[in-house]
Amino acid sequence: MQTPSGAGAPSARGPIGKPSNVGMTILLSIVTLGIWTFIWTYRQFEDFKKYTGEGLGGAIGVVLGIFVNPVVWFMIPIELKKMYESEGETSPVEPIWGLWFLLPIVGAFIWYFKVQAAINDFWIRRGAAAP
Repeated sequence: MQTPSGAGAPSARGPIGKPSNVGMTILLSIVTLGIWTFIWTYRQFEDFKKYTGEGLGGAIGVVLGIFVNPVVWFMIPIELKKMYESEGETSPVEPIWGLWFLLPIVGAFIWYFKVQAAINDFWIRRGAAAP
């Protein structure tokens, strides 16, 4: 007999993702004229999917990043929030944070700092080494 899985039910988890240094991520994004953002996007979506077994995954995340980039600004916080809540924790991120990108230049920095800090915190609390 199978046990129904519902909210609060323990579930099998995949490998823990790797935290990133947010300053290095921003620097590499600037130096590579934005190419690094696609690598970062791939890695985040792939880590989320490997850990939860759900979500877009790296390839779809990058395709969205290339063709409809604003979607990524909201999807990463959505998937991160789901991960926090599936672990019974309060998420420090909200999907609405994607609106930070409407604030020219500084908004992108704020978004990356806030989202990367939440991603790092999630992985570090599960045993990953700090960046």
